Order: sequence, then C-alpha cells, then structure tokens
Amino acid sequence: MTETTTVDQIRFTTADLDLLPEDGNRYEVIDGDLFVTRSRHWNHNKVVGRLYSAVDFWSLSDKGYGEAVLVPGIVFDQENAVEPDAVWVSDKNRLPEMLDEAGHLTEAPDLILTSPPLKKGGFYKVVTQ
Repeated sequence: MTETTTVDQIRFTTADLDLLPEDGNRYEVIDGDLFVTRSRHWNHNKVVGRLYSAVDFWSLSDKGYGEAVLVPGIVFDQENAVEPDAVWVSDKNRLPEMLDEAGHLTEAPDLILTSPPLKKGGFYKVVTQ
C-alpha cells in the first residue's frame, strides 16, 4: 500500500509584507506568491522619473487631467499587493474612493508605469512548500 502526503503551498498575504525588513528590496504578493525585486538600476530610475515628470506636469496643467504618483502601493485583496514605479489616475474626484486608510490604492489606476528587471536575476519568486 502506498501512502501519499500532500503538502499545501504557503500562500503569502499583505499581512506578511508588514513582517518583512525595510532593506531596499521591493516585496510584492501576486496570487499569494511572494516576489522580491532588488533596487532598480540608476538608468531605470532616471527614465521612470522623466516619464513620471512628464505625466505629472501634464496632469497639473490648467485642464486638471488627474493625478500621478511615484511608487504607490496597490492592494487589490489580501493575496495581491504590488508597487509599480508610478501610476496615474484620470479622475481626481474618484481618487479618495480608491484609497484605503493606509493610503494604498485598492483599484487599478488608469495608467501604470513599470517594467520588469532588464537582466536575469533582477527579481525572484520565493517558493515554499
């Protein structure tokens, strides 16, 4: 007779993010999996900064086209929390409804500025079994 044992995979939540160190890494939970990204390269940050500045300047024009912000937390639910490089929300009036008490977005913004790491090993998934 063969005995089979099933080990449930650990599912990370946003509560686990609060327990992680403030060490310069970016920690995100996607579908209950933990992803860790090292600090971005200087050139990456320079490009994101310039893109953000252009979107922000346009948003602050006399027409009032929404609002942009750098590295916001977006918490969709307990098993999905990410930190894109920058976001833009088109409707400033809707923004307060999109934020939780901690100031994280709880809905998808209209524009997300982000990119995957350019070189292998730039991020890794934490696998637990």
